[in-house]
Amino acid sequence: MLTIILAGGYGTRLAEETRTVPKPMVEVGGRPLLWHIMKLYARHGGREFAVALGYKGEVIKRYFLDYRMVRGDCAVDLSSGEVTRSGTLDEDWLVHLVDTGQDTQTGGRLRRLRDLVDGKTFMLTYGDGVSDVDIAALQAFHAAQGKLATLTAVRPPARYGSLVLEDGRVSRFSEKDPASESWVNGGFFVMEPEVLDMIEGDATELEKGLLTTLSEQGQLGAYRHDGFWQSMDTLRDKMLLNRLWDGGAPPWRTWE
Repeated sequence: MLTIILAGGYGTRLAEETRTVPKPMVEVGGRPLLWHIMKLYARHGGREFAVALGYKGEVIKRYFLDYRMVRGDCAVDLSSGEVTRSGTLDEDWLVHLVDTGQDTQTGGRLRRLRDLVDGKTFMLTYGDGVSDVDIAALQAFHAAQGKLATLTAVRPPARYGSLVLEDGRVSRFSEKDPASESWVNGGFFVMEPEVLDMIEGDATELEKGLLTTLSEQGQLGAYRHDGFWQSMDTLRDKMLLNRLWDGGAPPWRTWE
């Protein structure tokens, strides 16, 4: 099943990093966040990807064009300039890199990939979030529900503890409980090809456009995920993900 990754936004809230690279290429553990996302899908058998490019899309193209050279073994004949590659890579992926427009909205980017969808059920996610969501279980849930689309509902990570006050004093500190928060859209969608007909054009947003329409029609399922999920919207988020990776057991690393 084709997995589409939206990777064309400006990432303005992470401007410290995205002046030179698009947000999906910001590194966690020495690898772009995009790679981490793709490894999750590959863990569940995903091999074919379509990356919807926009802002600084050439950086993503260059990464994959050089991937085998940089990550694999090679020999260089300095007299002729001939390069011989050898060995195999763990990533046996087919990656379509598609320019979907500099200012195209998220729904419009999806619509531009209609030819690659080719009338089949497909997966979709954002290029700025990682999770340990069970992709196979998500697919099974979608098939059982019979909706046109299914999103993964997650709890937003707890950011602040709370104070318990009594008579003008702090009696104790209380850790914030993520379970007390409402559910939010964590991405990691499964969709039927019919949804593409519901996107008017490049100006259509995914959430305010397509997902709202699907919800109003009763055609948007929600797969509840109580495990790990974290988006990378700010420098603080990037630092958190790197700390988790450096700790040796990042919760989204479900692959070997």
